[in-house]
Amino acid sequence: MKKIFLIPLLLTAVYFTSCNGNADQDDYDSSLPQPAYVNIPPPAPIIFNIDNSYPHDASSFTQGLEFYKGKLYESTGGFQQSKLRIVNLQTGAAEKSFTLPDPTIFGEGITFLNNKLYQLTWQNNKIFEYEPNDFTKPIRTFKWSREGWGATNNGKEIIISDGSAQLYFTEPDAQTGQMKVNKVLTVMSNAGPRDSLNELELINGYVYANRWMTDVIIKIDTSNGHVVGEMNLSGLLKQYAPQEQVGAEAVLNGIAYDSASKKIFITGKDWPRLFELSLK
Repeated sequence: MKKIFLIPLLLTAVYFTSCNGNADQDDYDSSLPQPAYVNIPPPAPIIFNIDNSYPHDASSFTQGLEFYKGKLYESTGGFQQSKLRIVNLQTGAAEKSFTLPDPTIFGEGITFLNNKLYQLTWQNNKIFEYEPNDFTKPIRTFKWSREGWGATNNGKEIIISDGSAQLYFTEPDAQTGQMKVNKVLTVMSNAGPRDSLNELELINGYVYANRWMTDVIIKIDTSNGHVVGEMNLSGLLKQYAPQEQVGAEAVLNGIAYDSASKKIFITGKDWPRLFELSLK
């Protein structure tokens, strides 16, 4: 989810504590009701075509990717460099870019609900609400009690991931300044809870989620949390940009769905390319 800080001699021991920020972040919340997973069918492979490849700013540590009214919005992370951007798909250049002024804020996922832009923050316990065409100053700031990783919405609720196996279905409450949690969904496959849920996108009623530090996007049934599909994107960057060298933190992250073209756009943190996919 974040920049990776690893001490070689302690690589195994600190891997998840360093990367996720919390020592227990790779575990699901055992205090919540846990559905049985022994009878869940294995996820079906999701077959796709790569239709196009576009330039992407390799300095963008992508945390959120979203189409809104024909424009591609991107949220990037990093202390002192978290940005909100409107990106030209063809060139990868920012048509509009704003760096969050607070150097302690680490930007995360974004989504649009009721014509407002919402941006998560990692460990700041804040969710910012903006006008889509003016994100130089939040309209409101909501309190969020957990980490913020990925965000999408179902037309009524903002669905939030926090790096665990949980998805939180929430509503911003302007009166209290809090995010009201309506439902918590535990994401399970036939192998058990699927944690490290990162960037999210709702497509045709299913949540598609990056699993942090993997090359896999999973498809989640929002009625029960079951993983019904799996998209394997291993080797994508090497195939289409073999000359590019990226660091260990440059992992798959970023899913945007264009409802007009029915295409899916994916990229990664500090990736030099952005890919247009169609599902078979």
